[in-house]
Amino acid sequence: MKSIGVLARAGLKEAGPVLRNLLHFLQERSVRVVVEERTAALLTEHEGCSVVPGAQLPERADALVVLGGDGTLLAASQLLEKRSIPVLGVNFGSLGFLTEIALGELFAALQGLLDDRYSYDERRLLRATVRRPGRPDVTRDVLNDVVITKAAASRIIELDVGLDGAFVSTFRADGLIVSSPTGSTAYNLAAGGPILHPALPALVLTPICPHMLTNRPLVVGDASTIEVRLVEARDVEVHVSFDGQQGSTLTTEDVVSVTRSPRVLRLVRAPARDYFEVLRTKLKWGESTARRR
Repeated sequence: MKSIGVLARAGLKEAGPVLRNLLHFLQERSVRVVVEERTAALLTEHEGCSVVPGAQLPERADALVVLGGDGTLLAASQLLEKRSIPVLGVNFGSLGFLTEIALGELFAALQGLLDDRYSYDERRLLRATVRRPGRPDVTRDVLNDVVITKAAASRIIELDVGLDGAFVSTFRADGLIVSSPTGSTAYNLAAGGPILHPALPALVLTPICPHMLTNRPLVVGDASTIEVRLVEARDVEVHVSFDGQQGSTLTTEDVVSVTRSPRVLRLVRAPARDYFEVLRTKLKWGESTARRR
């Protein structure tokens, strides 16, 4: 590794001291440091590092260190459209399921990255396309999920869902989540969907507060193409969002198509910690909930 990019959540003041120590650590090892321009605002001086817009980080760095929470890492994943480089996520958030490196593990993990002896997961992204008659298509790659939901607090919406041209069902609900295995522990889990191991070639469809007892999450292969059409909104505004970062409104003429993306995210693992330990630690998965008497 000859150069490392650094991106922090905007305005994350707690990251300032860590960022300065990180710069010193890398500069002592003759590694070039490239800092995202808003992240540079956390520094009092920029000596020894380059400051660039976020879009230029992938072409200027061999790896990316992300300081923040899972939302920051999701935003960073959008920058890696043309070049896939390792991403080391350092948790400053409340959960940090994707940014699983704790502050105390940062420099050991970073040294492993520099020495090319690190472990990583390749997380497959999903590709969503919104086809809108008379307007250009909107295409986005997502790491977690594509969510179709209503804006108002009342009324439900109706969504027709198809799989590879075959009709699946009409969902009467508050909305629908189409999630990757990585995103299965995010909104999908909160909505009652299953946990999928990140190595599975699958995606899951989970209705949000369905109005039918028979509507349950559905797991399908990620080579399939899911198509969602808004049938009825009953004067309620409906939105599609991509990883909770970007989105647009939907009409009954629009079609949302979701399938596997050719892109993957190389996510650096925490030292000596596997996926199931992260589940147990972050989500308290498998712990007894029985009260002590």
